[in-house]
Amino acid sequence: MDFFGAIMFPFQWLVSFIMVAFHDGLTFLGLPEASGWTWTLSIIGLVLVIRAALIPVFVRQIKAQRGMQLLQPDLQKLQAKYKGKTDQLSRQAMAQEQMALYKKHGTNPFSACLPMLIQMPFFFALFQVLSGISKANQDTTGIGAMTHDQVRQFDASSIFGAPLSASLLHGGGGDAVAVAVLSILMIIAMTASQFITQKQIMAKNMSEEAMASPFMRQQKILLYILPLVFGIGGINFPIGVLIYWTISNLWTMGQQFYVIRRMPAPGSPAAKALNERRIAKGLAPIDVTTGKAMKPEDMPPPPAPKTQRQQPQRKNRKKKA
Repeated sequence: MDFFGAIMFPFQWLVSFIMVAFHDGLTFLGLPEASGWTWTLSIIGLVLVIRAALIPVFVRQIKAQRGMQLLQPDLQKLQAKYKGKTDQLSRQAMAQEQMALYKKHGTNPFSACLPMLIQMPFFFALFQVLSGISKANQDTTGIGAMTHDQVRQFDASSIFGAPLSASLLHGGGGDAVAVAVLSILMIIAMTASQFITQKQIMAKNMSEEAMASPFMRQQKILLYILPLVFGIGGINFPIGVLIYWTISNLWTMGQQFYVIRRMPAPGSPAAKALNERRIAKGLAPIDVTTGKAMKPEDMPPPPAPKTQRQQPQRKNRKKKA
């Protein structure tokens, strides 16, 4: 076993153990052992377990994102202070002051990537497990926590005629057309859900100051690059991995929709929409930073009513005799 394999082995074992646990529970309820749908539900169960375990990390991510929103004015002042200064001492001083700002607000630019970074070992472990199913079946061995009988069942399982261990690039038995169609549909669903999730954050949960920051300009580029990378990489993913990533993206999309609606970032269009809904229900607006109702003196003034501009009346000129 190489170094990378030694690192990934615990993740492989954990991923396969959770899948087997769900599989055993589903077969206990009466589902067929070798059915592709039983194993598909086991993969979905794996997603639910991992994403539920990541909820505390997601909460930390939300707090970090809010911190990034709040420090944008200070960050822009800092950038203006050192604008045009390219010497090493100025760059070091700017970096130190920038780190002090991040520390003050309890955030950093990489916090938004935390859930994805934590998920990646499990994602690669699932990829290795599903990619190694056919070889383990031929070698009459198990893989991770899966016994050889379970490996054989999984290798023979399929949905809509496409084996769960098959991929668009490498095939893997079964109906080639079914594998191609299902893989393409899953890749589209995986990339679209990822794009929509990031798009709704930028459109609804970012203040104008945050959208104007250099960091957000980089995020806009990633908005289009990441789905493209996963879409191209998806041709090599087994169908089981595509199911995992698509369900995980749908979880993220629903989670973000809830957060944007109930706990929007300060100064964002979603925060304005939240207070408009509260006012319509007869409730006091809230300060989304603290979650407490605003005092009357802290409430923003109501917008001035639009008055129709009065057109000047033309005076009738006397006709010349």
